[in-house]
Amino acid sequence: MGKLISKGRRERDARVVMLGLDFAGKSTLLYKLKSGRAVETCPTVGFNVESLQTPCRVSFDLWDVGGQADLRASWPDYLEDTSTLVFVLDSADTARLPQAVAALEEALSHPSMAGVPVLLLANKQEVPGALAPADLGKRLQRGQLAKRRWALRGCSALTGQGLQEIPAILGELLRGSRAS
Repeated sequence: MGKLISKGRRERDARVVMLGLDFAGKSTLLYKLKSGRAVETCPTVGFNVESLQTPCRVSFDLWDVGGQADLRASWPDYLEDTSTLVFVLDSADTARLPQAVAALEEALSHPSMAGVPVLLLANKQEVPGALAPADLGKRLQRGQLAKRRWALRGCSALTGQGLQEIPAILGELLRGSRAS
């Protein structure tokens, strides 16, 4: 239990890939989910990966991939065999929201992402003036997202607000992706 069966019938941990623009808070989220503590991070060059488990004992590897403009060209290399995509949005950086949406759309248009569910995390909710998840959702309900299962949650990697429910949401999305 807790393993996904691939088309070749071998068992493997689920693969969850986390993308987003640079400074969205992906690495901080990863380590807060892993350890429960806020960890000071620096911009990711390449990737970080940690094994995690949902409350329903679904295990998965969470890949945190760097989001700098020059690294986004390598995102397709990480998308093969993805069970669920986590896309982190800096909800306080409204000026870069169109760029983030474009990066999300490009990632979702990759052939290996067909039917892959998406968890959108509206990070940095603790920052004054941050867009509420409902406002972000209105801007995102079109394009590639309209063709798949997705969820949107507000959170703060810094304070931990909203993070306690993320493993359960990932578990639901991962269980739903088993059929694909």
